[in-house]
Parts: sequence; C-alpha cells; structure tokens
Amino acid sequence: MQEDSCANREIIQKQQEHWEKIFSGNPSKFGEKASQPAMWAADIFKKEGKTKILELGAGQGRDTLFFAKEDFEVCALDYCKAGVLDIKQKAAENQLSDRIKALQHDVRKPLPFNDNTFDACYSHMLYCMPLTTSELEFVSNEIRRVLKPEGLNIFTTRHTDDPQYRTGIHRCEDMWEIQGGFIVHFLSREKITRLSKGYEIIEIKEFEEGILPKKLFMVISRKKNK
Repeated sequence: MQEDSCANREIIQKQQEHWEKIFSGNPSKFGEKASQPAMWAADIFKKEGKTKILELGAGQGRDTLFFAKEDFEVCALDYCKAGVLDIKQKAAENQLSDRIKALQHDVRKPLPFNDNTFDACYSHMLYCMPLTTSELEFVSNEIRRVLKPEGLNIFTTRHTDDPQYRTGIHRCEDMWEIQGGFIVHFLSREKITRLSKGYEIIEIKEFEEGILPKKLFMVISRKKNK
C-alpha cells in the first residue's frame, strides 16, 4: 500500500498508545449499551438474512455483545490489545464466546480472512479514526474482498458539518486533534463516494450522537458484483 505524505505521521501513529491508555483505564469507556447505529444495522441485517458479521474498530465490544445477543456470529477486530481483552472477557461472562471471535488487528494491513467470508461488515466511527484517505481506500477494498456477493458494508463517520471540524490542531488532510487528544478524520459526502468504489451506496443517513452533539453519517452500501 502506498504511503501518504503527512508531516504529522508520527503523532498520528501514537494514537494507538492513546487508545490503549483510555481502554486500560476504563473497561466501559463508552458504556455498556449498544450504539443506535448498531441497532439500526441489526434490523437491516435481519431483514436481509445476514448472519455472519465482521466488526471493525470494535473498541471494548458494546456493539459486539449486542450483535451476539441478537443471534449474529461476530468477528470483532480492534487495534488495541486492551479492547480485545475486554471483549473476550465480556463474551465469556455473558456466555457468548461461541458467537464472538475477537482479534487484535491494524486495518492498515490486509484483513486476515479469505475472500467472500462475511455476509456484512459493520464499523462505528472507524472511518473517522486517523487514517489517511488512501488508507481508508485500502480498508474499503479489503472489506469488499472479504464480503460475500451482495454483502453489506455499514459504517458511521463524523463529517464536515460537525461542530468540531476545523477546530483544535490540524494534523493531516481533514484530520484535527480535538479536546482529549483524539485525532478525528472528518469525511465529506464526496470523500465517502470516493471510498465507495466497488459498492452501491444504498443510503447515507444523517444522525447525531453524544455531547455537542457530534454529527455523523451512517453509510449503507452493497458490494457490487464484478
């Protein structure tokens, strides 16, 4: 994969350490309740008969556990070791280990799965992590590779109408380091279209979450057949 020219690459790469500290200090940083996008996604998956789900950027597993409790088979990946350990522990405590597989993985590297493995992929705010546009293109291509024909890719991202866009410290492209030391990549509709090559975009849903509130897109797309 081609490297991007980004003057703050070292700072961006240290985000993994930042997240490790956040997760290690609080096993339920974002609470135990599933996110609203996970609930929306579950309804879509059920309507389409999608049962084998890949979750990227799973964090500490609040959505992972929700999907498993809804009878989905979930493979959850995150690049933080602390988050993966939390997911495995919570899966065991809830007797869901047979439905949840958790792995530590950096999505800037090829996904460790064969082609056409999953019915659907879900990620909540992975696309607004400090990944460059070319890295996000790589992620989207890898997701497409491991999805079965007609597979769904559902992801959320903060976007360029968010109140924190262009605030804080500019790090690279449309990435800004905001309060708390988090670097956020704010995506435009145009960039989402670019990242959706090889997919049919079904819907781009606008919603809000948390304080401020954060403004997000939920992108629902389907793998195109070659």
